[in-house]
Amino acid sequence: MTGLNKNFSLMSKLFAVTLVMFAFGYLLVPMYKAFCEWTGVNILALSEREASGSMNGRAGLTNTQVDTSRTLTVEFDTNVRGPWQFTPEKRSVQVHPGELITVMFDFQNVQDRTMSAQAIPSYAPREAQSHFNKLECFCFKEYTLAPGEKKSWPVVFYVSPKLSKDVKTITLSYTFFEVGSGVPSASIRPVMIGGTDES
Repeated sequence: MTGLNKNFSLMSKLFAVTLVMFAFGYLLVPMYKAFCEWTGVNILALSEREASGSMNGRAGLTNTQVDTSRTLTVEFDTNVRGPWQFTPEKRSVQVHPGELITVMFDFQNVQDRTMSAQAIPSYAPREAQSHFNKLECFCFKEYTLAPGEKKSWPVVFYVSPKLSKDVKTITLSYTFFEVGSGVPSASIRPVMIGGTDES
């Protein structure tokens, strides 16, 4: 009987431990969510809570990663390989590192035939490339345009606050080329258009 009692006692303890572990695992997700919302550690949960309490869903949301103590000039340069029109909405913008910016680019196929084209970006200075983050860009894919067709495409980007403070100006240059006509040679250097003028 002594051995049987010991086995029963051990089984009871193991069963109790199993129940506690199951209950803990089941309650872990709601407990974590409640803790994160209470402390604000979970940025997504905090943003959702603030957005649901605002009139337009956006009021009160701020990007704490924006470095308002610095201002950079981002210049836009456009080049084409062929008789097409390709221009930025603005020649330059003033931005704070971390600030989300949207700039539109206009493109028109002025030829009398349908064409497919794609843009290749380049950066100056070169070190800016790894800190220039595009969330949306027409350069991600190629497009087909009918004769005379016009398109406007956005570039949504931000410059990382980790960019060297020695960099004051970044030039984002696009070369638009017809797909099938060959990728622009690396030896071809784009010519700046418009300098630092703003439209």
